Amino acid sequence: MPELDLLATFLEIHRTGSLTAAAARRGLSQPAVSGQLARLERQLGEELFTRTNQGVRPTPRADTLAAQVASHVDKLRSAFDPEDEQCLVRQGQLRLGGPAELTTLRVLPALTPLTACGLRLRVQFGLAEDLLTALVEERLDLVVSAIRPTQRGVAATPFLDEEFLLLGAPAFARTVRAELLATDPVRALAHLPLVAYAEDLPIIRRYWRTAFGRRPSNELAVVVPDLRAVLTAVIAGMGVSVLPRYVAEPALAAGSVELLHELEVPPLNTGFLATRVGGLADPVVARAHAHLLERAKSWPTL
Repeated sequence: MPELDLLATFLEIHRTGSLTAAAARRGLSQPAVSGQLARLERQLGEELFTRTNQGVRPTPRADTLAAQVASHVDKLRSAFDPEDEQCLVRQGQLRLGGPAELTTLRVLPALTPLTACGLRLRVQFGLAEDLLTALVEERLDLVVSAIRPTQRGVAATPFLDEEFLLLGAPAFARTVRAELLATDPVRALAHLPLVAYAEDLPIIRRYWRTAFGRRPSNELAVVVPDLRAVLTAVIAGMGVSVLPRYVAEPALAAGSVELLHELEVPPLNTGFLATRVGGLADPVVARAHAHLLERAKSWPTL
């Protein structure tokens, strides 16, 4: 019997006609929704949707399945998650801070069910230290922090793990000699120009130290303070970079970029949900905090 999560995702795709819209309604990434659909189709032994320029179109089997399971799945979801039956946050405002990329690609879609219930979101992007200062000064209510907060008066809960990957366009990947990469990876990669988030190479430096025990000596070709722009530059062939998997995943799946080097245990960075001490006494903050933690359980390492 298919899992409830698979059927719930199937119903959202059937109802919206879009993997992207289904992902937003489920609080998941689009690759995660695609993966759940593929698992369900394997279990059933047949295709449920065909892709079109406007989204996806259900097959006759999908229409039959939706008619059979919709009411039962909705009742089960209501039983296990009361927010599906009635909105627990009907009004109120949440001032949320976080890094632009993670907030855009993961956090905002995950909060869609709460905004549908009337939650008003005010979002601020920025560096972790600046956002945590805004939290202490009561200009923000909840912060997604890429570092463990150390400020007095701030409570932090581990939220997710980011996995870092060294990536380049296929043309660059072909210039890396496999035999040299196996014996002397620093030399094998030394000719590749870098695309970085900042001049001090924060993510790249961490990868090099973890993988090779030293800082990179490669030429720094491009600096752009947005990880999505870094990915665009890498795809265009401006250089190579280290990016979180959640940013790189669509380009990897499309073949626009390739892994240049693999570690048995990739570098990870733990992100945190930060509130002021006592901040969870506010029901709006508490509901968003609990909702994000619950949604993050279904995310793979990012």
